[in-house]
Amino acid sequence: MSKMTDRRAQIRTPPDRWHSSLTEISPNKILVRGYPLDEMMGRLGFAEAVYLLLMGELPTPAIGRMLNAVLVSSIDHGVTPPSTLAARNVATTGAPLKDCVAAGILAFGPHHGGDIESCMRFLDSGLSRTRAGMTVQRAAEAIVGECAAANEVPPGFGHRFHTRDPRAARLFQMVLELELEGEHVRLIRACERALEAYKEQFERPLPVNVDGAIAAISADLGFAYELGNAIFLISRLPGLIAHAHEERTRQAPMRQIDPKDNDYDGAQQRRLPEGRK
Repeated sequence: MSKMTDRRAQIRTPPDRWHSSLTEISPNKILVRGYPLDEMMGRLGFAEAVYLLLMGELPTPAIGRMLNAVLVSSIDHGVTPPSTLAARNVATTGAPLKDCVAAGILAFGPHHGGDIESCMRFLDSGLSRTRAGMTVQRAAEAIVGECAAANEVPPGFGHRFHTRDPRAARLFQMVLELELEGEHVRLIRACERALEAYKEQFERPLPVNVDGAIAAISADLGFAYELGNAIFLISRLPGLIAHAHEERTRQAPMRQIDPKDNDYDGAQQRRLPEGRK
Protein backbone atom coordinates (compact mmCIF):
# COMPACT_ATOMS: atom_id res chain seq x y z
CA MET A 1 0.00 0.00 0.00
CA SER A 2 1.35 3.41 -0.99
CA LYS A 3 1.82 6.14 1.58
CA MET A 4 -1.05 8.12 0.00
CA THR A 5 -3.41 5.13 0.17
CA ASP A 6 -2.38 4.46 3.77
CA ARG A 7 -3.05 8.11 4.69
CA ARG A 8 -6.54 8.01 3.11
CA ALA A 9 -7.34 4.86 5.08
CA GLN A 10 -6.37 6.66 8.29
CA ILE A 11 -8.61 9.60 7.45
CA ARG A 12 -11.60 7.30 6.87
CA THR A 13 -11.05 5.45 10.15
CA PRO A 14 -13.36 6.93 12.80
CA PRO A 15 -11.51 8.31 15.84
CA ASP A 16 -11.69 6.50 19.16
CA ARG A 17 -14.74 7.47 21.16
CA TRP A 18 -13.98 9.54 24.23
CA HIS A 19 -15.66 9.28 27.59
CA SER A 20 -17.13 11.48 30.32
CA SER A 21 -18.35 10.35 33.73
CA LEU A 22 -20.13 13.58 34.65
CA THR A 23 -23.58 13.88 33.12
CA GLU A 24 -25.61 11.54 30.92
CA ILE A 25 -28.16 13.09 28.59
CA SER A 26 -30.89 11.16 26.78
CA PRO A 27 -34.42 12.13 25.69
CA ASN A 28 -36.38 13.31 28.74
CA LYS A 29 -33.61 12.27 31.15
CA ILE A 30 -30.61 14.05 32.72
CA LEU A 31 -28.38 12.11 35.09
CA VAL A 32 -25.69 13.97 37.06
CA ARG A 33 -23.21 11.41 38.36
CA GLY A 34 -26.05 8.90 38.02
CA TYR A 35 -28.67 10.93 39.92
CA PRO A 36 -31.72 12.33 38.06
CA LEU A 37 -31.32 16.09 37.99
CA ASP A 38 -35.04 16.67 38.49
CA GLU A 39 -34.93 14.58 41.69
CA MET A 40 -31.95 16.60 42.93
CA MET A 41 -33.91 19.84 42.50
CA GLY A 42 -35.45 20.87 45.81
CA ARG A 43 -33.73 18.01 47.64
CA LEU A 44 -30.07 18.96 47.34
CA GLY A 45 -28.65 22.36 48.21
CA PHE A 46 -26.41 24.08 45.68
CA ALA A 47 -23.24 23.28 47.64
CA GLU A 48 -24.20 19.60 47.83
CA ALA A 49 -24.81 19.51 44.07
CA VAL A 50 -21.43 21.18 43.47
CA TYR A 51 -19.74 18.55 45.65
CA LEU A 52 -21.49 15.76 43.77
CA LEU A 53 -20.45 17.13 40.39
CA LEU A 54 -16.82 17.75 41.40
CA MET A 55 -16.23 14.70 43.61
CA GLY A 56 -18.56 12.08 42.13
CA GLU A 57 -20.56 11.16 45.23
CA LEU A 58 -23.09 12.83 47.50
CA PRO A 59 -21.60 14.59 50.52
CA THR A 60 -22.54 13.72 54.06
CA PRO A 61 -24.83 16.30 55.71
CA ALA A 62 -21.81 17.66 57.63
CA ILE A 63 -19.68 18.03 54.49
CA GLY A 64 -22.58 19.63 52.62
CA ARG A 65 -23.04 22.20 55.37
CA MET A 66 -19.29 22.84 55.54
CA LEU A 67 -18.97 23.38 51.80
CA ASN A 68 -21.98 25.68 51.86
CA ALA A 69 -20.22 27.82 54.46
CA VAL A 70 -17.05 27.83 52.36
CA LEU A 71 -18.98 29.05 49.29
CA VAL A 72 -20.67 31.80 51.31
CA SER A 73 -17.36 32.89 52.89
CA SER A 74 -15.95 34.39 49.67
CA ILE A 75 -19.14 35.50 47.94
CA ASP A 76 -17.98 39.14 47.97
CA HIS A 77 -15.38 41.42 49.58
CA GLY A 78 -16.37 44.93 48.63
CA VAL A 79 -15.34 47.10 45.70
CA THR A 80 -11.55 46.95 46.00
CA PRO A 81 -10.46 43.41 44.95
CA PRO A 82 -8.79 43.35 41.50
CA SER A 83 -11.46 41.03 40.09
CA THR A 84 -14.25 43.35 41.21
CA LEU A 85 -12.51 46.40 39.76
CA ALA A 86 -11.96 44.56 36.48
CA ALA A 87 -15.64 43.66 36.25
CA ARG A 88 -16.70 47.23 37.08
CA ASN A 89 -14.24 48.78 34.62
CA VAL A 90 -15.57 46.67 31.78
CA ALA A 91 -19.13 47.47 32.89
CA THR A 92 -18.43 51.19 32.42
CA THR A 93 -18.14 50.56 28.68
CA GLY A 94 -21.68 49.24 28.44
CA ALA A 95 -20.40 45.75 27.65
CA PRO A 96 -22.77 42.80 28.19
CA LEU A 97 -22.95 41.39 31.70
CA LYS A 98 -21.20 38.17 30.66
CA ASP A 99 -18.20 40.14 29.38
CA CYS A 100 -17.96 42.10 32.63
CA VAL A 101 -18.04 38.92 34.70
CA ALA A 102 -15.53 37.21 32.40
CA ALA A 103 -13.13 40.11 32.93
CA GLY A 104 -13.46 39.65 36.69
CA ILE A 105 -12.74 35.95 36.45
CA LEU A 106 -9.66 36.61 34.31
CA ALA A 107 -8.35 38.87 37.09
CA PHE A 108 -7.90 35.93 39.46
CA GLY A 109 -4.23 35.12 39.93
CA PRO A 110 -1.65 33.76 42.38
CA HIS A 111 -2.26 36.63 44.82
CA HIS A 112 -6.04 36.80 44.42
CA GLY A 113 -7.98 33.55 44.38
CA GLY A 114 -4.97 31.44 43.42
CA ASP A 115 -3.55 31.44 46.94
CA ILE A 116 -5.76 28.47 47.82
CA GLU A 117 -3.87 26.06 45.59
CA SER A 118 -0.53 27.48 46.77
CA CYS A 119 -1.55 26.98 50.39
CA MET A 120 -2.73 23.42 49.77
CA ARG A 121 0.67 22.59 48.27
CA PHE A 122 2.42 24.36 51.16
CA LEU A 123 0.50 22.29 53.71
CA ASP A 124 1.18 19.04 51.87
CA SER A 125 4.90 19.82 51.98
CA GLY A 126 4.57 19.94 55.77
CA LEU A 127 2.49 16.79 55.98
CA SER A 128 5.13 14.88 54.04
CA ARG A 129 7.42 15.63 56.98
CA THR A 130 4.94 14.41 59.58
CA ARG A 131 4.71 11.14 57.66
CA ALA A 132 8.48 10.91 57.90
CA GLY A 133 8.27 11.13 61.71
CA MET A 134 8.11 14.86 62.55
CA THR A 135 5.48 16.16 64.95
CA VAL A 136 2.87 18.50 63.48
CA GLN A 137 4.32 21.48 65.34
CA ARG A 138 7.89 20.74 64.26
CA ALA A 139 6.78 20.33 60.66
CA ALA A 140 4.92 23.64 60.88
CA GLU A 141 7.99 25.38 62.28
CA ALA A 142 10.12 23.91 59.48
CA ILE A 143 7.96 25.03 56.55
CA VAL A 144 7.21 28.43 58.10
CA GLY A 145 10.92 28.89 58.79
CA GLU A 146 11.78 28.18 55.16
CA CYS A 147 9.36 30.88 54.02
CA ALA A 148 10.72 33.33 56.58
CA ALA A 149 14.30 32.63 55.47
CA ALA A 150 13.25 33.66 51.96
CA ASN A 151 11.42 36.68 53.46
CA GLU A 152 8.14 35.38 52.05
CA VAL A 153 4.81 35.24 53.87
CA PRO A 154 3.47 31.68 53.71
CA PRO A 155 0.46 31.36 51.39
CA GLY A 156 -2.85 31.58 53.22
CA PHE A 157 -1.67 33.98 55.95
CA GLY A 158 -2.12 37.70 56.52
CA HIS A 159 -4.54 40.09 54.90
CA ARG A 160 -4.20 43.58 53.45
CA PHE A 161 -7.29 44.73 55.37
CA HIS A 162 -8.06 42.39 58.29
CA THR A 163 -5.83 41.77 61.30
CA ARG A 164 -8.17 38.86 62.15
CA ASP A 165 -10.14 37.43 59.25
CA PRO A 166 -13.65 36.75 60.62
CA ARG A 167 -14.39 34.37 57.74
CA ALA A 168 -11.48 32.09 58.61
CA ALA A 169 -12.42 32.11 62.30
CA ARG A 170 -15.97 31.04 61.52
CA LEU A 171 -14.87 28.30 59.12
CA PHE A 172 -12.54 26.85 61.74
CA GLN A 173 -15.32 27.03 64.33
CA MET A 174 -17.64 25.12 62.01
CA VAL A 175 -15.06 22.48 61.11
CA LEU A 176 -14.80 21.66 64.82
CA GLU A 177 -18.57 21.72 65.37
CA LEU A 178 -19.11 19.37 62.42
CA GLU A 179 -16.21 17.10 63.47
CA LEU A 180 -14.47 17.52 60.12
CA GLU A 181 -11.08 18.72 61.37
CA GLY A 182 -8.32 16.81 59.60
CA GLU A 183 -4.56 16.88 59.27
CA HIS A 184 -4.49 19.95 57.00
CA VAL A 185 -6.52 22.05 59.43
CA ARG A 186 -4.37 20.92 62.37
CA LEU A 187 -1.22 21.79 60.45
CA ILE A 188 -2.35 25.26 59.38
CA ARG A 189 -3.28 26.13 62.97
CA ALA A 190 0.20 24.96 64.01
CA CYS A 191 1.70 27.16 61.27
CA GLU A 192 -0.24 30.12 62.66
CA ARG A 193 1.38 29.52 66.03
CA ALA A 194 4.81 29.13 64.44
CA LEU A 195 4.43 32.48 62.68
CA GLU A 196 4.30 34.26 66.05
CA ALA A 197 8.09 34.00 66.12
CA TYR A 198 8.34 36.15 62.96
CA LYS A 199 6.05 39.07 63.87
CA GLU A 200 8.94 41.52 64.01
CA GLN A 201 10.37 40.35 60.69
CA PHE A 202 7.10 40.82 58.79
CA GLU A 203 5.98 43.84 60.88
CA ARG A 204 2.30 42.89 60.80
CA PRO A 205 -0.07 40.24 62.14
CA LEU A 206 -0.23 37.12 59.99
CA PRO A 207 -3.33 35.17 61.01
CA VAL A 208 -4.80 32.52 58.75
CA ASN A 209 -6.90 34.29 56.12
CA VAL A 210 -9.98 32.96 54.34
CA ASP A 211 -7.87 31.49 51.52
CA GLY A 212 -5.82 29.52 54.03
CA ALA A 213 -8.91 28.26 55.83
CA ILE A 214 -10.53 27.21 52.54
CA ALA A 215 -7.29 25.52 51.47
CA ALA A 216 -6.97 23.46 54.64
CA ILE A 217 -10.64 22.51 54.77
CA SER A 218 -10.84 21.70 51.05
CA ALA A 219 -7.77 19.49 51.31
CA ASP A 220 -9.24 17.66 54.31
CA LEU A 221 -12.45 17.12 52.30
CA GLY A 222 -10.41 15.50 49.54
CA PHE A 223 -10.41 18.22 46.88
CA ALA A 224 -7.47 18.35 44.46
CA TYR A 225 -5.29 21.47 44.33
CA GLU A 226 -6.94 22.88 41.21
CA LEU A 227 -10.41 22.38 42.66
CA GLY A 228 -9.46 24.53 45.64
CA ASN A 229 -9.12 27.49 43.28
CA ALA A 230 -12.33 26.43 41.52
CA ILE A 231 -14.22 26.65 44.81
CA PHE A 232 -13.15 30.28 45.14
CA LEU A 233 -14.27 30.95 41.57
CA ILE A 234 -17.71 29.41 42.22
CA SER A 235 -18.00 31.38 45.45
CA ARG A 236 -17.05 34.79 44.03
CA LEU A 237 -19.11 34.58 40.81
CA PRO A 238 -22.33 36.03 42.34
CA GLY A 239 -20.35 38.95 43.75
CA LEU A 240 -18.87 39.77 40.35
CA ILE A 241 -22.34 39.63 38.79
CA ALA A 242 -23.76 41.93 41.48
CA HIS A 243 -20.95 44.51 41.10
CA ALA A 244 -21.13 44.54 37.30
CA HIS A 245 -24.90 44.94 37.43
CA GLU A 246 -24.68 47.74 40.01
CA GLU A 247 -22.05 49.54 37.95
CA ARG A 248 -24.22 49.38 34.84
CA THR A 249 -27.37 50.55 36.64
CA ARG A 250 -26.08 53.09 39.19
CA GLN A 251 -23.02 54.76 37.68
CA ALA A 252 -22.30 56.93 34.66
CA PRO A 253 -20.67 55.23 31.64
CA MET A 254 -16.92 55.50 31.07
CA ARG A 255 -16.14 56.83 34.54
CA GLN A 256 -12.66 56.55 36.06
CA ILE A 257 -12.96 54.26 39.07
CA ASP A 258 -10.90 55.10 42.14
CA PRO A 259 -11.25 52.17 44.57
CA LYS A 260 -10.52 54.47 47.53
CA ASP A 261 -13.20 57.00 46.60
CA ASN A 262 -16.38 55.16 47.50
CA ASP A 263 -19.07 55.34 50.17
CA TYR A 264 -21.29 52.47 51.26
CA ASP A 265 -24.99 53.34 51.23
CA GLY A 266 -26.60 49.91 51.61
CA ALA A 267 -28.38 48.27 54.55
CA GLN A 268 -26.83 48.74 57.97
CA GLN A 269 -25.79 45.78 60.11
CA ARG A 270 -28.72 43.51 60.90
CA ARG A 271 -29.38 40.07 62.34
CA LEU A 272 -30.43 36.98 60.47
CA PRO A 273 -34.05 35.95 61.16
CA GLU A 274 -34.70 33.43 63.92
CA GLY A 275 -34.39 29.87 62.71
CA ARG A 276 -31.43 30.60 60.42
CA LYS A 277 -28.58 28.55 61.85
